Amino acid sequence: MFLDYAVINIKSGDGGNGCVSFRREKYVPKGGPNGGDGGKGGDIIFKASAQLSTLIDFRYRKHYSAKRGVHGQGGDKTGRNGKDEIITLPCGSIIKDYETQEILGELINNGEEIILLKGGKGGRGNTHFKTSTNQAPRKAEKGKPGEEKKVIIELKLIADVGLVGFPNAGKSTLISKISSAKPKIADYPFTTLIPNLGIVKYKEYSSFVVADIPGIIEGASDGKGLGIQFLRHIERTKILMFLIDTTNFIGIDKIKKQDLLSDYEKLIKELERYDELLLDKPRFLCFTKIDAIDDDLIKKIEHLKTKEKKILISSVAGINLEKLKDMIWNKLEILK
Repeated sequence: MFLDYAVINIKSGDGGNGCVSFRREKYVPKGGPNGGDGGKGGDIIFKASAQLSTLIDFRYRKHYSAKRGVHGQGGDKTGRNGKDEIITLPCGSIIKDYETQEILGELINNGEEIILLKGGKGGRGNTHFKTSTNQAPRKAEKGKPGEEKKVIIELKLIADVGLVGFPNAGKSTLISKISSAKPKIADYPFTTLIPNLGIVKYKEYSSFVVADIPGIIEGASDGKGLGIQFLRHIERTKILMFLIDTTNFIGIDKIKKQDLLSDYEKLIKELERYDELLLDKPRFLCFTKIDAIDDDLIKKIEHLKTKEKKILISSVAGINLEKLKDMIWNKLEILK
């Protein structure tokens, strides 16, 4: 199951208490204070792992606590530090404060770590309070309490290319043909209910990552269809690939430029309403299913003048898929 949003409670460990103790040895009268310090409480640490791709674990566990520090002991023995609680997240995760919505941390690269909450400091034992006028202090500090917080975890998939299009535009078929990903494919809307990632091999030793974002519909920014719940996943992509279903143009008499670009303009409007910064990303226009339309319609699309670079493909027939890979790779090389 894919899960890209979770709310959890986290608490770092309390510090151990300092100890009040005095030397009690044979032939050593009036032994001085020897109370040890308490151990430090464990930290709450978030760590990124490339082995994870979903937040499903947080559906079943909502509370995470680090261990408290051990109390100090006599004989100047310092208590053991509390064990850290390491919470593993997929790469691309963002941690936010539940109350303020402030971003507390972001994990992008595999192995990256963030200490989000530090454990409480251990209390000092009575040996620290010995003075010339107080040779036998009966005082020690208590350990500092750990921090506690309620946080939101959001996952934004990291991909080079984000496929954007209306339901049944051919996104799932395309990603299944150019990568080893196997998304659900059928001839009805919303067959893709979760984002899919596919690694596309290019030439001998290169590759790039493509994300298939579940179908957006007109009014998605107002909550229609699947709404905007998956649009966050295209925020991290370097390139946006807009897929336009050419079979929608069949039967239109005297087809015009605005007809050919109407779906694209609707998609742009939805993205702009979600986050206008998305429109700053490089964009490609990909007209799909050209094996199902006649030559006259193909020529009209080929002669269509657009600001964005365009390509006509058929994922089923394998038309222009290698050319599509070349186009993506060349752009990614420029963006490096």
